[in-house]
Amino acid sequence: MNRLLTITCLLIMAAASGFRTADARTASTADTRESWVSSWAAAQQALAEQSALPAESLARATLRQIVHLSAGGDRIRLRISNAFGTSPLHVLTVHVAHAPAPATSRIDVGSDRPVTFNQREEVLIPEGAEYVSDPLDYPVAPAFDLAITLRIEAAPLPQTGHPGSRATSYLAREASVSAAELRGSTVEHWYFVAGVDVSGATGTEAIVTLGDSITDGHGATTDGNDRWPDLLAGRLQHAFSARMPGVANVGIGGNRLLTDGSGPNTLARIDRDVLARDGVRYLIVLEGINDIGMLTLTHEATGAQHEDLVRRIIGAYRQITLRAHAHGMTVIGGTILPFAGSGFYHPGPANEADRQKVNEWIRAAGHFDAVVDFDRVMADPQHPERLRPDYDSGDHLHPSPAGYHAMADAIPLDLFRRSP
Repeated sequence: MNRLLTITCLLIMAAASGFRTADARTASTADTRESWVSSWAAAQQALAEQSALPAESLARATLRQIVHLSAGGDRIRLRISNAFGTSPLHVLTVHVAHAPAPATSRIDVGSDRPVTFNQREEVLIPEGAEYVSDPLDYPVAPAFDLAITLRIEAAPLPQTGHPGSRATSYLAREASVSAAELRGSTVEHWYFVAGVDVSGATGTEAIVTLGDSITDGHGATTDGNDRWPDLLAGRLQHAFSARMPGVANVGIGGNRLLTDGSGPNTLARIDRDVLARDGVRYLIVLEGINDIGMLTLTHEATGAQHEDLVRRIIGAYRQITLRAHAHGMTVIGGTILPFAGSGFYHPGPANEADRQKVNEWIRAAGHFDAVVDFDRVMADPQHPERLRPDYDSGDHLHPSPAGYHAMADAIPLDLFRRSP
């Protein structure tokens, strides 16, 4: 009996020792796990017919897309998305290279490298899924222009992508993915490419900018990288040098907090577009103008409907903040820009009253962790319900490049300085 008891005790001790050893190995792996930061992002949506490529033109063709990174690093990895496809996306090959000149398909051939997925160049991405590539030793500096060239077997329907790229993409038949230049057709959309992560210095973090077409950059210069998140990244580069935070722009044109429109509503996409990004420490929220405008787009609204809209917008802000805080993020609220005179929305006094009520809530202490008052920066001093003329792209809704500069300059960089 004593011998049996002794053997039993030894087995228990050995098992406990084994568990401790496994725990130690797990902890050791966690301690050495590589730190990744989102350097570039595009919010994905199901592409409408006018944005999608004809299926026959994309099958086994070469598609080159240029993205402008924010933070640099020694290694990169790509995120390829089939989030809205209803069949698998068969990627035959993906290459990356330096794009040395703006608004051209030309690459530095010597910098061309293949990207792998599970140590293979091809990957089958299930419907509704996103795939992260293997890490690639590929040093990139801040503000690096990366060409991503891919070939796919066929395009699932609906196609997944980002229509508001403000960047030229290049499509050619019978061209090598390593070709120095592609001669074919061009289109101003992105397809299937959802993000680029970098591994950088310890402590490097990312900022996500969550918004609608104003964050997406409607009115910015095509291939100019002068959306306000781009310009914020430029300021951070000069202020922080190699340790600058990454800036991931997940704006979607026409996006709304409460209702699907151009892309899923904000609350429906926060998991994929914000919480799943790497290394995110800060979230800047600039949403709500489309919700206010759409309320009266086709018919008048009652006073009760206006009150309910304001209440629901504020509720959405609370939900976003709650979710982001649970992931350790600092949430920065942006006040909604003026849009009187918009030829699309034709806002009246009731819409302006809604905007003012929402902005008052945003400015009030205890709601967001910090506030950037875009409204006061962008408003015409003589007519505060309107954009300043020099900051107006001409449609009285979207800023001009000068307006985007003003928005970026309005963001205090001290918000992103960590204590030693």
